[in-house]
Amino acid sequence: MKLKRQRRFEAEVQTASLNDIMFFLLLFFLIVATLGSPNVIKLLLPKADTATHEVSKQPITLSITEDKAYFIDRRNVPFPQLEHELMTATAGMEEPTVILRAAQSLTIQDLVDIMSMGARLRIRMVLATELD
Repeated sequence: MKLKRQRRFEAEVQTASLNDIMFFLLLFFLIVATLGSPNVIKLLLPKADTATHEVSKQPITLSITEDKAYFIDRRNVPFPQLEHELMTATAGMEEPTVILRAAQSLTIQDLVDIMSMGARLRIRMVLATELD
């Protein structure tokens, strides 16, 4: 008498631990992606194609040359007296605006010093750029 085998061998893939593996891979790639570029900050920067802001009726021009000579409307002013001269030049103006024309070779610290001076005096500073 021949006995027939009841169970046939079927190939199957065990997927019980596949969810755990996929979860760990996802965590690994998220952590690696944030460590790869931690200092990247996405900003929408303004373009200098056209003038978009209107300045006050009588803007004051502050020019800074390569050798750090300061000029308020073509009048040479030494740096220690610059804040006082800006205060007197903008006195009586409703919304004082200064157009800052700086040479390309100046450092950012030079611009920050002037901009902080304008912030102390509550003057709106506009940095002049060249159009492409």
